[in-house]
Amino acid sequence: MREQLRGKNIIITGASGGIGAEIARLCAASGSNLVLLARSVDKLKQIELELEQKYSTHVDVFQVDVSDTDKIKEVFAQIFKQLGHIDILVNNAGYGIFREAHEATIDEIKGMFNVNVLGLMACTSMVLPKMRERRFGHIINIASQAGKFATPKSSVYSATKHAVLGYTNALRMELDDYNVQVTSVNPGPIATNFFKIADEQGTYVKNVKRFMLQPEYVAQKVVDSMLTRAREVNLPRWMNLGSAVYVLFPRLFERIGKRVLPSK
Repeated sequence: MREQLRGKNIIITGASGGIGAEIARLCAASGSNLVLLARSVDKLKQIELELEQKYSTHVDVFQVDVSDTDKIKEVFAQIFKQLGHIDILVNNAGYGIFREAHEATIDEIKGMFNVNVLGLMACTSMVLPKMRERRFGHIINIASQAGKFATPKSSVYSATKHAVLGYTNALRMELDDYNVQVTSVNPGPIATNFFKIADEQGTYVKNVKRFMLQPEYVAQKVVDSMLTRAREVNLPRWMNLGSAVYVLFPRLFERIGKRVLPSK
């Protein structure tokens, strides 16, 4: 039980499966009031039923594609009308498609940026005024190790996560005087349905399967960071060393990486 979360109002995007659903379960077990957003309303309703029966917590679900900014405005207006305020926003919705840059279509590029970047920014912009006014809140952005160092075949996906990290770092400084915390979560590969879209051939999953993080573990680390001053959550820690090596020795990293990392 995480007592600091009892009674807190928490929004989780991309909550219909993977780490989003696991974060919801842990927050429900801690007595939080949940708002779950995703495109699949059927899956959301299943999770809502599960959590309300098991934990007797309050759960609201909304069908939302975060790339639809008009729908985001409409849904967040309903949320504030019902709950009054939001204590924690977890921007978890996102996806990737692994292709070399010359193979990525414009529609694929737009799709990833619309969800991973613009959708995240749109949801954040909805909660910022009230968090600043209350001088309380926490925004948690699920980024990726791909946002710290790029690898072949993830040029567009890495670009979206670089954007998320840039936005997150600037936002943290803007909100520091308002007691609103901002955390980026940078996981490596996670054993979820993400790779059904990202890795159509299955080669990447096959090559990194032994290194994959379990969604329950990632969710636990995310929830442990809630309402703390955690700047970043990097998982696994050894993978985060790659970003340090990249900063210090970029040419060496790229020389080795172009031979070792195109395993997607």
